[in-house]
Amino acid sequence: MPHRHPRPGRTGRHRKPAAPARRRRLTAACTGAVAAGALVVGGALATGTFGDDHAGPRPPGAAGSSVAAGAFLGSGSDGVRRIAELRKWLGGADLRVGHTYLPGDTWERIESDPYFLRPWAQWRRADPDRLFVLNVPMQARNEAGLPDHEVRELLAQGARGRFDHHFRTLAGHLVSAGVPDTVIVLGWEMNGTTYTHRCAPDPRAWKTYWRRIVAAMRSVDGQRFRFDFAPSRGKDAIGWTECYPGDDVVDIIGMDSYDQPPGETFDDQVNQPYGLRHQVDFAAARGKPISYPEWGLFRRGDNAEYMRRMLDWIDERKPLYHTISDYCPHGVWRCEENPESSAVFRARMKSGVRPPERNRPGFCVDLGDWLGGWFGDRRLCVTLSWTRRS
Repeated sequence: MPHRHPRPGRTGRHRKPAAPARRRRLTAACTGAVAAGALVVGGALATGTFGDDHAGPRPPGAAGSSVAAGAFLGSGSDGVRRIAELRKWLGGADLRVGHTYLPGDTWERIESDPYFLRPWAQWRRADPDRLFVLNVPMQARNEAGLPDHEVRELLAQGARGRFDHHFRTLAGHLVSAGVPDTVIVLGWEMNGTTYTHRCAPDPRAWKTYWRRIVAAMRSVDGQRFRFDFAPSRGKDAIGWTECYPGDDVVDIIGMDSYDQPPGETFDDQVNQPYGLRHQVDFAAARGKPISYPEWGLFRRGDNAEYMRRMLDWIDERKPLYHTISDYCPHGVWRCEENPESSAVFRARMKSGVRPPERNRPGFCVDLGDWLGGWFGDRRLCVTLSWTRRS
């Protein structure tokens, strides 16, 4: 995309894991045994939910009510701290996604380190219903403005395996930190011109390189990563479908979509070539969930209509997760330039606040990878409520 973001790097910016956005409620009756849903034990009715410890149902119709929501709030520990502050501003809205970016200036920083990962891992581990999303550059000097001929050579080197060890190291650090189920947004906005990890100079080598990275990270014991293929909306330098590396190495089909051209209206953003509808149809044809790792305001300033329409789109299409970019000019909480859009976002997210937890007895069962794959989550949580028999 033509815009520039203050992410780390500019200033120094398959397995089947838990799927919190696809929780399912089951109601069945059993005698003296736990079933995948509800059971009757004596006079107790036990109701099962996946991945959520005894929290009441979310109200329908609110963006964020059935979709894992969050915001990019900063790359380091400040980003973690601000999640609680944003949640308070939203009246207790259920923010289940923590999203950050690895710096793309050096290979050492792309490999990450325990100090960078520790606060994010602690936040993720505090609640099994949370999702940690990590944008991972495919190249060092990722925002250095390298010319196409240099990018082409780097892609060829990546396709030959020169950089595999960096990604194995990163995978090991994530597993050791206790976040083996991280969503990896690898080589984001590859259809544009901003990043060294762009696709257009050599799409064939780019796809081979992506496949090598995924293979390298999946080779690490204990990992349960999901890989998110997230182009920017529209064609940009190349149609993003030309960069798609294959269903076996992509778990989620994302899109970064800001309120800017191409497209004069939100309907244009939906219906344009390589737009929002194209993403949804492309994912559906492959049985993949969708996501919106980056979205927000931009070229048209404070645009409440865009905010309403984008939240409606999210609520209707039910992506696995979405994270608004909350800094100026895109954001709504930390950007005073957008008061009307801020009011829309706040009202919609507040309407999706979960009720207080009920203090009822219950327990959770780990279904394992096999059963968890069937139900969309490894965890089945059961709560008990007492009913009178007639």
